[in-house]
Amino acid sequence: MPQKTCPTSPMTLNPSQEPAVHAGPVRRYKQPDYLEVAPTLGELRQKIDALDEQIVALLAQRALCVKDATRFKRDAFQVAAPARQAQVFQRIRHLSEAHADSFPGFADVVEASYRTLVAGFIAGEKDLFDITEEIRS
Repeated sequence: MPQKTCPTSPMTLNPSQEPAVHAGPVRRYKQPDYLEVAPTLGELRQKIDALDEQIVALLAQRALCVKDATRFKRDAFQVAAPARQAQVFQRIRHLSEAHADSFPGFADVVEASYRTLVAGFIAGEKDLFDITEEIRS
């Protein structure tokens, strides 16, 4: 039997349909002290897009630092730097735990993201290492 819908009610949308970006929320948090970030999904997406631009720009700066770090490495082991990786992951976990209330499993999400980022940067740094040469005095 087909579902009866009211065209103005957001709760009657087909479950596989994307949510309306300019309408108000259809759910609310039970905590009375919850602070909304934006009144519509569209505005939230604009904020997320702006944050993504900043994150990508910061990652590009990090990439330049990783690239320059290649000059200080003697071999593939030093490129991988497992002790440094462990230090970075521990530091990132500690930093993200300070924001643990913002999202369930936030520290896990951040650490997993960094593990992927670092693996990608190391792969790139290995390629960069191959186009450097040792300084001989």
